[in-house]
Amino acid sequence: MEAIVVTWRELLVVVVLVLAVYIAELLLLMRSGSSPLHKPRWLAIIQGKQAEDALRSEQELRREIELLQQRIASIEARFSQPQSDAENADVSPSPYLRAIQLARQGHDAEYMASTCGISRGEAELLISMHGKTA
Repeated sequence: MEAIVVTWRELLVVVVLVLAVYIAELLLLMRSGSSPLHKPRWLAIIQGKQAEDALRSEQELRREIELLQQRIASIEARFSQPQSDAENADVSPSPYLRAIQLARQGHDAEYMASTCGISRGEAELLISMHGKTA
């Protein structure tokens, strides 16, 4: 049986041929646009979906901001308008303000307590502070 002998020249020719085939393959892939250096198609699809989701959520946030700004503007407008006398007349005075008015008119503590819904001691205190002096 004879042994196979490979010389360095034959080995060099084989290496050059393999390199030539590899380079030709790379050139063909780069020309067609599907280079192995490019990212895979599925990765581009996933990143595209993420970009769409981010854009959609950004648009939703912008809408919410606009609605909140409109609500703030309406609230500011409501509080910046002075209240009319009719609105002020609807507000009932506190029982203590009514009791002070009664004390100034000279009513007694029992009447003030029953009319205003305060205790007799509070009514007496208000009479001593705001009542008519004899």
